[in-house]
Amino acid sequence: MAIEAGIDLRTYRDGNDLLTAGLGADGLRSAAPPAFANADAPTAEELRRRAIWANWRGIADLAPGGGYGELYGSLAPVPGREYQALVRLPGRKQPHRVLVQVPDNFDLQARCVVVTASSGSRGIYGAIALAGAWGLPRGCAVAYTDKGAGTGYVDTADGRGIGLDGRVAAPGEPVELSVPAAPAGDGVAPIAVKHAHSGDNPEADWGRHVAQASDFALQVLSLAHPDAGPWTPGNTRIVAVGVSNGGGAVLRAAELPDTGIDAVVAVSPNILRTGSGRALYDYSTEAALWMPCALNAAAYDGVLLARPNGGKSPAGTARCASLKSMGWVQADEPAAQAEAAREHLLSTGWTDEAIAAGVLSVNFDLWRAVNATYASAYARAGVDAMPCGFSFAVAGPDGQPRAPTAAERAAWWSDASGIPPGNGIALRGGVEAGADPTLPGNQCLRALWEDAASVVRAGIAATQAGAPREGLPVIVVHGTDDGLIPEAFSGAAYAHGFASEGATLRYWRVRNAQHFDAFLGLPVLGARYLPMLPYGYRALDAAWKHVAEGAPLPADTEFATTPRGFADGAVPPLTPAHLGNLP
Repeated sequence: MAIEAGIDLRTYRDGNDLLTAGLGADGLRSAAPPAFANADAPTAEELRRRAIWANWRGIADLAPGGGYGELYGSLAPVPGREYQALVRLPGRKQPHRVLVQVPDNFDLQARCVVVTASSGSRGIYGAIALAGAWGLPRGCAVAYTDKGAGTGYVDTADGRGIGLDGRVAAPGEPVELSVPAAPAGDGVAPIAVKHAHSGDNPEADWGRHVAQASDFALQVLSLAHPDAGPWTPGNTRIVAVGVSNGGGAVLRAAELPDTGIDAVVAVSPNILRTGSGRALYDYSTEAALWMPCALNAAAYDGVLLARPNGGKSPAGTARCASLKSMGWVQADEPAAQAEAAREHLLSTGWTDEAIAAGVLSVNFDLWRAVNATYASAYARAGVDAMPCGFSFAVAGPDGQPRAPTAAERAAWWSDASGIPPGNGIALRGGVEAGADPTLPGNQCLRALWEDAASVVRAGIAATQAGAPREGLPVIVVHGTDDGLIPEAFSGAAYAHGFASEGATLRYWRVRNAQHFDAFLGLPVLGARYLPMLPYGYRALDAAWKHVAEGAPLPADTEFATTPRGFADGAVPPLTPAHLGNLP
């Protein structure tokens, strides 16, 4: 394993800790992020604390009444040591960031490692609410990888990247994304984003990233507990877990030989099984074009977020008119056009439940942002050559590009999600004046999928998953209402397909659950949907009992949940009865 800059070791005790950075439940639940003493130059510890705060809030429902810390999960402080490095896969242009947390209560008798990959395109703490919160209180070491994505953004005006400690690095220091300076003359230099601009198509290597993080964990344990060595896969149990893109990453690791991984749990995974399912880029470019119109159909009249001020979405009506003008729908009336768009999505495998939950991605313009980022990654495009003319740049209040301030730039690593827009960075390009401004960019991105010979299609082909290695126990958990990564295209296709071929695989299907636990603090969503994390924790419990105690794997299960709804105008607290037959 090629380590770029040595291993950074830090100890967290006495008011700081591995799991909450000393914030505790109250600090993580605070709507205000932990402050920087000097916003232009935050310290490494301030950046770490804020990154942990941001990643907890981006994954888990910590709202009062949501059940976290009461029905599932723990926010108790866990003191210990943290080891971090930048490592590189052979032949790749950019490193990925790896981190291992070793709690003071590490159980030398159980010798447990939980290895994980960040959800979405998040930075290194992007799985702490699942892997860290389950593993650290149990005395397991937890190994993380950003899987080649993350928040190491670079302002190409000077090309200075993010160093190992999260700060903007000095010239010549190792960084997690290295791109050349590209001054823009009289214009504004674009922002380089690791997932989009690494030049490595990182998704094709997700499994190898996880395997390398697992290897790094054993190396770290040999440093942390040298007297208990040797540390090998043969004498240390390793459980891999991830959610969303992290779930896809651990499933890709499941197919590799000689990783030492003993069990895998994947929650809401983004995974493309060879021969079945649909690629994320396929259904997300489809959704970007059709879903705004479809959500105006009468079937979704009860989806409150799709009904601003109780009426139909004006943007959806405009998209329906565009579909009519292109000849994609034939009806003349907006209501009939919306129904035709809905029927089109249903014919390609979407469900009403997934479309209803997809309103989140429509309202946040998430489909277009994801598709522009992924198209660039699949094409291995440079920062100034993204497909369809897209680019990322800091935008002022007037929407015009400008140079970032020192404070904005300093906070990217801790605050960003890994896919702009956000944190002052805008997605530029692919729009035109008129009632339906995003249509041209979305059409261009879809055309890259429809062209079977495109470089984007070649990049996607490299991400297809093979079967888990023989005998490896795998539990896949997916929500029936997932509107970002629909189960039929991803988790269910993977699980049912490989189980039918003899894989040791179990599938847990959760009714009334969508993709984003973090949004359940909004009453309109908390009333309708249940969180996914409780099922991820239970699946980890079951996987651990199987590998450590020889207990049988649980059966395939469909969890009959009950939404909380509203009582006296408020969403009642989550109870075990809402979660159904959760073991």
